[in-house]
Amino acid sequence: MIVSKDNDRLKLIRKLHERRWRERLGLFFVEGEDAVEAATAEPLHLLRAGVDVEPALLAGVSLAPHPPRVIAVYRRADLPVWEARDATLALWRLADPGNLGTLIRTADAFGAAVVLSDGCTDPTSPKALRASAGSLWRVPVGPWAGADLARRVALVPNGGRPLGELDLSGRVTFLLGAEREGLPAEVERELDATIPISGAESLNVAVSGAIALYERSRQTQTESSPPRQGRRSNQP
Repeated sequence: MIVSKDNDRLKLIRKLHERRWRERLGLFFVEGEDAVEAATAEPLHLLRAGVDVEPALLAGVSLAPHPPRVIAVYRRADLPVWEARDATLALWRLADPGNLGTLIRTADAFGAAVVLSDGCTDPTSPKALRASAGSLWRVPVGPWAGADLARRVALVPNGGRPLGELDLSGRVTFLLGAEREGLPAEVERELDATIPISGAESLNVAVSGAIALYERSRQTQTESSPPRQGRRSNQP
């Protein structure tokens, strides 16, 4: 059992708190039994409180709100490889890891892929991982640059065509901008779409992405549903 805070595996986890080390080493860590259970790869290291390491030492390297009973280290290379899907969320310079993790979880719910521009927060950061609730293991996440993005629909707060009036069948990419600045005008798109709302000035970026994917799912499910049978008449 690990009884020293200077243990190499604990030092590694402390390093992985920082994005530069996650990128340099190609590793990340997850915290909690549910997060470890959701993984689809074998961990490089697995530390269990009271079994592999003293609980206080494990709590000392954790960033979770409550001390976890397990922390595991994984290889970034074991995450899903990029693949194009019929629906894609293209995220421009998102800074909040909670929003990013929530959008990855939403993409998982609707079978979508995710691409990230330069300047986006790290999807393997602890906060993003908690918000994604294990979905990072099932969603292909790739770079925006070079991705094959079909029918780019930019979600803007106002001035675009109402989202519900658009034909969202086939391949479509929803472009979502940064939390404060939004999507710059120079970002290439086929059209702008707006989610009609009343009362609030705008929607959170994660909420906007969820509504867009839901609307596309609603349309495609309606199109694939068999026509309803009319009521049979008793007349000859």
